[in-house]
Amino acid sequence: MKPGIHPVYRPVLFHDTSANVFFLIGSTVETNRTHLHEDGNTYPYVALDVSSASHPIYTGQQRQTKSEGRIAGFQKRFAGFVSSGDKS
Repeated sequence: MKPGIHPVYRPVLFHDTSANVFFLIGSTVETNRTHLHEDGNTYPYVALDVSSASHPIYTGQQRQTKSEGRIAGFQKRFAGFVSSGDKS
């Protein structure tokens, strides 16, 4: 391997914030943040919104859907803006 051109491969702590789950995985991601892991070591830290611990495909859970449709929600939200006495 050519020296000086490859990123540093090291253990990195990934945190799925929606499920509050930590993953310690080898990675080359660049981050300035660090976090103390439960094993007592400090690792580079990356926060994630979604991972296999919280994604519906991996967890088997479906997202909650709204009971009303888009048009009914629009009419409910903007019903007060139209006055019945306005004859333009």
